[in-house]
Amino acid sequence: MDDAAKAAKVDRSSPFTAVPIEITISVGRARPLIRDLLAMGKDAVLPLDRRVDDPVELYVGDRLIARGELEELDGDQKGQLAVRLTEVADIQAGV
Repeated sequence: MDDAAKAAKVDRSSPFTAVPIEITISVGRARPLIRDLLAMGKDAVLPLDRRVDDPVELYVGDRLIARGELEELDGDQKGQLAVRLTEVADIQAGV
């Protein structure tokens, strides 16, 4: 099913479709030793387990709902970060 068909399937008459949710975007994780973390100060660099071109993960709570690529918006929103979705979980089917 393509994205347009999925969007058409959403029951927009339900009052729950107007409730905002918070989506967390994960760009990577770090696992420093506590002694290294305590030694960090301003301008310290904390390496992540991902590369710049790797996909980011989108979560609602602890549930992975999508993956995407970071990009910068243009026009009036120039400089603002956004995520272009590249893979979306089938939330209604629980997959």
